[in-house]
Amino acid sequence: MKPTQSDPTVQPVPASVVETVDAADTTLSNPRWAVLALGANLGNRLENLQGAIDALGDTPGLRVKAVSPVYETAPWGVEPGTQPSYLNAVTLVRTTLPPSSLLERAHAVEEAFHRVREERWGARTIDVDIVAYADLVSDDPVLTLPHPRAHQRAFVLAPWHDVDPDAQLPGHGPVADLLASLGDEGVTPRADLELRLPE
Repeated sequence: MKPTQSDPTVQPVPASVVETVDAADTTLSNPRWAVLALGANLGNRLENLQGAIDALGDTPGLRVKAVSPVYETAPWGVEPGTQPSYLNAVTLVRTTLPPSSLLERAHAVEEAFHRVREERWGARTIDVDIVAYADLVSDDPVLTLPHPRAHQRAFVLAPWHDVDPDAQLPGHGPVADLLASLGDEGVTPRADLELRLPE
């Protein structure tokens, strides 16, 4: 499909931000690690996850460095059987974007996949959450870092642990310990499904 000017994946971040990161984009001078959680339970879930990863890979000032295995999980926070199950994954990125611009990019990707925000924990074509950004801890209500519920969510911790077994969730400790305390009930590995790094 030919992209159009209104396609948010073509306009990933504000022009002022693009200008400041373009010079660093080729070398990613002084980049930071960020952890993004992806989830989809509407439409072609695997294609939506891969499309989001590819769109992130097209972002100036961002490189997708690792993509986790895929997990299938029950929806969070809703009555059983009221929503389709999710496919979940985690991606690790290196970026020169500040957290606010990374959040704008995540929202632009969601919009490109027609994400609808009508109810909390509602079904969605794609969800792109910033789980952690370097070691930053912030209680900004627009972007709380790390993600305020990541330590309670095995569907985030399990794929994150797969791609970074030594990962630490700022303020909460080793991801391995958090996952061990939660267990992995309801979080099923999907070895038959695979996501790839952007080309």
